[in-house]
Amino acid sequence: MARAAVEESDAIVCEDIVIDRIGHSGPVRAIDGVTFTLPAGELMCIAGATGSGKSTLVGALAGAADPSIRVAGGAARVCGIPVRHPGRRLRELTYRTGYLPQNAGALLTPQLTVQEIIAEPILQRERRVNVKALAIRVATLLDELHLPLGLATSFPYELSAGMRQRVAIARSFVLDPNVLIADEPLANLDVEVRPVVFDAITRRRKERGMAALLVSNDAAFARELGAETLMIRAGAVVARGAGSDLLWTPGAQSGR
Repeated sequence: MARAAVEESDAIVCEDIVIDRIGHSGPVRAIDGVTFTLPAGELMCIAGATGSGKSTLVGALAGAADPSIRVAGGAARVCGIPVRHPGRRLRELTYRTGYLPQNAGALLTPQLTVQEIIAEPILQRERRVNVKALAIRVATLLDELHLPLGLATSFPYELSAGMRQRVAIARSFVLDPNVLIADEPLANLDVEVRPVVFDAITRRRKERGMAALLVSNDAAFARELGAETLMIRAGAVVARGAGSDLLWTPGAQSGR
């Protein structure tokens, strides 16, 4: 599929998607009939209390390798690829999508250097790699996220929590994704570093048409990015809108 063709379509389309979490006692409904569209190049924030289903939703849309997540109903397409039954296109889905899971900084492989962690998505897909070009790519991402170039040879345990989070963000950018799906991207980041992440996302949106679906309860973050917010409670959408101008579903606001 040509990149240009993907960019002309909606980045994410969800139509009454239903997602179950499989536990020891059987399936539990985590997402129940969520519908939304995220156009290419646009931004959306998913907000809601702990346990509302936010992480389950974005993990499923990113094609995360999590056997406890099952799309049980409805339909969802990411970059035109069906999430419920991607089949052989799962590899393409994970290529088109830059995924930042919850607690991403803490999940970095401890045995790998920063250079290897960021480059891993490329090395997993390409048999022959121009080592010099790859090193330049990693260095460019480190510089963009205001990380010292000397960190390339460091291991995760040698970094602060904020640095690890930015390394994880760099990893999610390394394939130049069509859509970024990020679960709490601001976790462990100091206030002065947050504009760096804002700028990195905005730059890709303007220059490459990247869309972004971001889990965050930070209203200021959503306003800074000019993003629409989708509020989820108990697996269902209860409000949506921009900034503080949320349109609540009937009866939902009184249950806050």
